[in-house]
Amino acid sequence: MNTKEFLAEHKVIAICRKVYGENLLRLAEALCGGGVRLMEVTFDQADPDCLEKTSEAIRMLSEKFAGELLPGAGTVLTSDQVQCAANAGAKYIISPNTSSEVITGTKKLGLISIPGAMTPTEIITANDLGADFVKLFPSGYLGFKYIKDILAPISHVKLVATGGVTEENLPEYLKLGFAGAGISGRLCDKALIADGNYAEIKARAMGFAAIAAGGQH
Repeated sequence: MNTKEFLAEHKVIAICRKVYGENLLRLAEALCGGGVRLMEVTFDQADPDCLEKTSEAIRMLSEKFAGELLPGAGTVLTSDQVQCAANAGAKYIISPNTSSEVITGTKKLGLISIPGAMTPTEIITANDLGADFVKLFPSGYLGFKYIKDILAPISHVKLVATGGVTEENLPEYLKLGFAGAGISGRLCDKALIADGNYAEIKARAMGFAAIAAGGQH
């Protein structure tokens, strides 16, 4: 199964921000154990060491969970970050915005491109530049009325919902035809990680994975 098929099958991408080392491995183990097999490690743009930290995090996941979990890079804003992520073993590149530089750089390296977009113009531009999926961001803020209004003219684009996605609203996104969702707070809860409560993270992962499995078309 290639990366695009893997993303389409598993649907749920856990968005991991500022978690490194042993905590990252324990988080990944809990998510994977719960059936969430996609993990986005974000570049912290405010951190001058983000290239090194994110690359190392992706490399750790690639080596430790090879074949079980597919790591990707998130908040990717430059071609240098695309290259670093690719070198570390990232299989997909996710951005908050639509950047032709990032999209074309991603595709040249043979990786899956998931840029962020909000408006119909941005979504179609991203798709035309070669994006494999387009992250609708911030989905929760935009709301389902907005989403339903824009779906008709862009139904050919595979959308991934990100921002405010929960167990309660994920079924609605999948019912509307979304290819998947990026989830941060519910799956990479900083308080649970600080407490070492990985059992709760695994339980939440099981819930999301079950919804994703039931929502497949």
